[in-house]
Amino acid sequence: MPLNKETINVVKSNAFQVLERVDDLLSLSNWEKKYLGKKGEVVNITKQVCELNSVERPIIGTLINDLKQELSIAAQKRKQELATRTPSSHSVPPGTFFDLTAPGKRVPLGHLHPITQMRQYAEDIFIRMGFEVHETREVDDDYHNFESLNMPPQHPARDLWDTFWTENGLVCITHTSNMQIRILTSKSIPIRAIIVGRCFRNEALDARHEHTLHQIEGLYVDKNIKLSDLIGTFKKFLDEFYQRDVKIKTQPSHFPFVEPGIEFLLDCSLCQGTGIINKDRCSTCGGNGWIELAGAGMIHPNVLAEAGLDSQKYSGFAWGFGLDRLVMMKYGIEDIRHFNRGDLRFIQQF
Repeated sequence: MPLNKETINVVKSNAFQVLERVDDLLSLSNWEKKYLGKKGEVVNITKQVCELNSVERPIIGTLINDLKQELSIAAQKRKQELATRTPSSHSVPPGTFFDLTAPGKRVPLGHLHPITQMRQYAEDIFIRMGFEVHETREVDDDYHNFESLNMPPQHPARDLWDTFWTENGLVCITHTSNMQIRILTSKSIPIRAIIVGRCFRNEALDARHEHTLHQIEGLYVDKNIKLSDLIGTFKKFLDEFYQRDVKIKTQPSHFPFVEPGIEFLLDCSLCQGTGIINKDRCSTCGGNGWIELAGAGMIHPNVLAEAGLDSQKYSGFAWGFGLDRLVMMKYGIEDIRHFNRGDLRFIQQF
């Protein structure tokens, strides 16, 4: 039979007709040998291309390449269909054929905790904004957790945190700021970093407070950094995290490692900022319609000096927010304690 377009169509039609009747992996393997193997139909007609004239050769060659690609795609699709069947539905006796390329079935071993899911999501946003991700140290020394952050021994600001101490004088970190001095002394300017990890505070538990919280610290140092840069950066992150134009407000606050210091507040998604749910006061926001989200501010000159940076030349901002509260607002969770109770009815919703 002369090699032409009709010949190729005949091979194609026959191949697909046979493929429709293939019902097991062994038959599929034989089909691939017949049509795509080294001595298969496609190779046989390919050998005849050299007999064509200069006009027909590129046309027929293109058609053969297209045929080979179509058959390869069809074979892969059929293989996936057969691999997803239960063993009882295969007509091949056990042990007759085993396809090492067939995709395995994933064993259901659970899924990521909602906090872990949202941590990865938040990290991805910051990475796209040009920040580098750092892990915190959950147990650290007094110098990194307090003293390097403008809180020398006996400083009254230490009383802001009810701290867990180990028997050998180490601290279960109260904030991820313990990594600031390490990053400032090991990285070159400009510095754009986030610090993620768990923090621990010995405080009373309620709908908004836990003894263990997940925090994301932000750190940005360069020349001519202003407070407006901090507000704009944080607002951009929140818009992306919640996929909406969020409402935030700032208010003055005091933290010894920033000057000036501010707090970010986010409109409460549980009560839509009204402070009332079903005629009762919203327990999540305390009835005021706003959730305290983050402490922030411009890095204190003393902290920059501790890191060996000239505060007359460089400036920067920092923030620290509780990831737990961000997740609460994203999913309408009314009590922060749900995250650590281990109740699968709650966890399996995410």
